[in-house]
Amino acid sequence: MNRSAWTWPLVAALLTGTLTVTPAAGVAPARALELRGSTYFVKAPWKAELITYYDHTGDPSAEYYFTISLDPQAGASLQRLTIQQSRGADWQFPFAPERSRAFLGRPRREGAPVPVRATFAQRERLITVDFPDPVAPGSTVTVMLKPWTNPVTADTYLFQVTAWPAGPQPVASPVGTATLRIYDRVPW
Repeated sequence: MNRSAWTWPLVAALLTGTLTVTPAAGVAPARALELRGSTYFVKAPWKAELITYYDHTGDPSAEYYFTISLDPQAGASLQRLTIQQSRGADWQFPFAPERSRAFLGRPRREGAPVPVRATFAQRERLITVDFPDPVAPGSTVTVMLKPWTNPVTADTYLFQVTAWPAGPQPVASPVGTATLRIYDRVPW
């Protein structure tokens, strides 16, 4: 979504006095920007980092850490992330959504755990991560996703990450593309 697609309605609402700012659903400290009944981020997250410590084909120890930082002025808490594979030679490797977890902070510097519910749609290669307690602006949150194994084909895998604000009729914000490089095992 380009910036002008949501900026001009925001400016018009400010000029006409029809802009409503209400508390985000279930989260008192964060304020959600509502425009025409929909909830938007004021400053959406703009970068998704992906880290794995097991990057060889077929590795059953694989864990993928997706890290998102919310601006203190985000205007809404984070309710949901969607992560969709958009590139890579192997389109069959499955995920175990019930083994997903999240925490505040970054990999190897974990903070407090954050409750999550995750689902995986194999056909669409889409992982949906819901935060029952939305993540507050100013936080850095990491979601760990667990595939059954790494892909069996070495390649560069790309995942499109989208953030959804907490509030009525949330409007998605594309965060960016996360890159995962999987290498062939080298026989010694």
